[in-house]
Order: sequence, then C-alpha cells, then structure tokens
Amino acid sequence: MTIRRVATLLLTLMCASTAKADISREDLKKALEANPDLVLSALKKVDKTKFFEFIVEAQQDYQKRKAKEEAEREQREQDAAFKNPLKPEIAASAHVRGPKDAPITIVEYSDFQCPYCKQGHLNLEQLRKKHGDKLRVVFKNFPLSFHPLAMPAAQWFEAVALQSPEKAWIFHDTLFANQNKLGEEYYKQLTKDLGLDVAKAAADAGSDAVKNKIEADVREAKKFGIEGTPAYLINGVPLRGAYPPEAFEQIFAKIQTSKP
Repeated sequence: MTIRRVATLLLTLMCASTAKADISREDLKKALEANPDLVLSALKKVDKTKFFEFIVEAQQDYQKRKAKEEAEREQREQDAAFKNPLKPEIAASAHVRGPKDAPITIVEYSDFQCPYCKQGHLNLEQLRKKHGDKLRVVFKNFPLSFHPLAMPAAQWFEAVALQSPEKAWIFHDTLFANQNKLGEEYYKQLTKDLGLDVAKAAADAGSDAVKNKIEADVREAKKFGIEGTPAYLINGVPLRGAYPPEAFEQIFAKIQTSKP
C-alpha cells in the first residue's frame, strides 16, 4: 500500500462525515484495520512534512471540487427558478418592508444568532437604501438547532410584532446589531424601551401561536431545500448565503431582462 493510497484513505475518512464518499466509511475502516502494519510502515518511511503537505493539498482540492459542484448545482437551481419561480407564502401577518407592488420581492430566511445572517441583514439594508420602493423585503425566521439563542430571539421578535409590527422591525434591527447581548433580560429591556407591554410579550413569546408561526417558516424553508442561513428567494429565485449586494443585483438584472 503506497503512502499516496494511505493518505487518500485517511483523507476520505476525514471527509466522510460531511460528504458522501465513493466508498463507504465502514469499508475504509475495515481496509485500514486489515492492514495496520502496512499503514504504520508506510508512515514511518515517508517524509512527514511532505505527507501532511499532501493531506492539506488533497483536502484543498476536495473542497474546491465540492465548492465548484455546489456552485453549479445552485446555478442550475436558479436557472430552473427563473422559468418556474418558487412560491413562498406571504400572509397578511408577514413581516414586510416595502410596498406590495414593488417589482422585486426578497423573502429572507434568517437566524438572529447567525453571524452570516448579520452580514446578510447589512447587505439587504444597502439594497433597500439604493432601490427604495422598488424593493420589498419579507423576513421569515429560520432558527438553526445548533444556535441555542436563535429560537428564543425569534419568539420574542414574533411576540413584539403582535403588539407593534413597526416596532418589531426596530427590535429586529437591534438584535442583529447586538448579537453579543442576546438573552431574555435583553429582550425584556428592549421591549420596555420600545414602550411595549413586557409581561404580555413574555407570555406571547412562549405561546403556541408564536411557536406555530416560526415552525411554519422553518417548514417552508425546508420545503424549498433550504438547510442553512441566510437564504433568500428573489422573486422566487433562490440565493443561499451572505452574498454581497452585487450578487442580488445580478439576479435583479436577469429578472428585468426576462420579463415579457
């Protein structure tokens, strides 16, 4: 067994937990267990610096390949959506900034604890300032399970919105600007500062109605194949990740040129 083969096996094992490999993790495990002496012998003979350089290089190549595949998959998905846009629900109770008749509608799926969502929020603010009434933004909650502060933040945001949809946007902007302060005491103080009923907000935050609304947002995101945040539907065309405003502008332009 050559060192390149050993390194490839080890590298594949490293990647197998996050991506589907050509050979199963169990098969690789059995192969290594069946040949431990060969593996150790090969490792002793090889230049360790070169070995780890190979591992790093191979891992970088793997990541580049996966990134290219993901970009191609997203492009195919976008091309299909230009022809057949995804159709998110925009209910009367939706959190909306911008006029209903705006030519561009961005539906955002976001997480208050996610640092990428904070950047995504700033990017959308740039776009809103530039395009004004030509742009409508709809915010939907998608608190990720591994962000323990995300769900409570989403619940309080929805609770504040029940009292004042306008002040809920101030609450929303303030949470993204102060992610290091997320926590119940901060939500209570912010609600008080907004002149709202803190006790009512606390009760509403834990209500089934609020939880059901958030769960509906999450279900919709997953229905569209969204697994991470932030993610956007631009007139039904998906864009996943905290892309800079230029990426949105490219989709805006294509939407305009594709109109009959």
